[in-house]
Amino acid sequence: MPQIGTIIILVLILVIFGCIAYAVYRIKNAVRSFSQAAFGTDSLKEGFEQVEEEYSATPKSVSAMTSLYLPNIKREFPEFQYDEMKVRAENVLTSYLMSITAGDASGLTEGSRELKDQLEMYIIQLKSQGEKERFESIKLHRTEISNYQKRNGRCTITFQSSLQYRYSLWGEQGQVKEDRGMMQDRFNVEVVYIQDRSLVEDERDLSLGINCPNCGAPVSGLGSKVCEYCGTPVVELNIYAWTFHKVSRA
Repeated sequence: MPQIGTIIILVLILVIFGCIAYAVYRIKNAVRSFSQAAFGTDSLKEGFEQVEEEYSATPKSVSAMTSLYLPNIKREFPEFQYDEMKVRAENVLTSYLMSITAGDASGLTEGSRELKDQLEMYIIQLKSQGEKERFESIKLHRTEISNYQKRNGRCTITFQSSLQYRYSLWGEQGQVKEDRGMMQDRFNVEVVYIQDRSLVEDERDLSLGINCPNCGAPVSGLGSKVCEYCGTPVVELNIYAWTFHKVSRA
């Protein structure tokens, strides 16, 4: 009788192991089938790695509103050169990221005092944390106007760029703390024009806009062609009056 009990227990154990093995087999088959259907490979891990690689190589879309806003901008600023301004916006963005990589804000190609302060403060913050960000192999895919606003005496055009770069974060001892490899990203670059100095709320904006070439007095409003202080004719080349003042991740 004890032998019969032992045999029954062994049979039950074998049955249980058989059920487990069969369940594992079914699960593996289901995972393999799913992976083949979703990724074209038997390995789910390889599938996810493939998706991640494709994601890192696929440019992000931008909010392309150029066709909507550009006619209004051209109507209000006939001398506005879109292609030139777009190239300038891309140069500002590229030099901004490269300046972070170098840890030196002097590499910024152009911009307002506000933009330079923003960049310097970010670099100082990284240094205080003992960190350094690197943006390498930067490649721009597309740049479009994503917004145009007029408020409180200032006009703001926002350029949005889709780009890729190799990103890494380094510690103060030169060790790599994080390496994300190639990344796809979007950034906004804002350029402003002071339309009416009497309406601006931020004192820093008073340094923007047009000044009289003779006496240096500010030209108060858009369309003013004569200095109200000395009477000197003012030729408005507004392509040079637009100033880049903010860079941010979209």
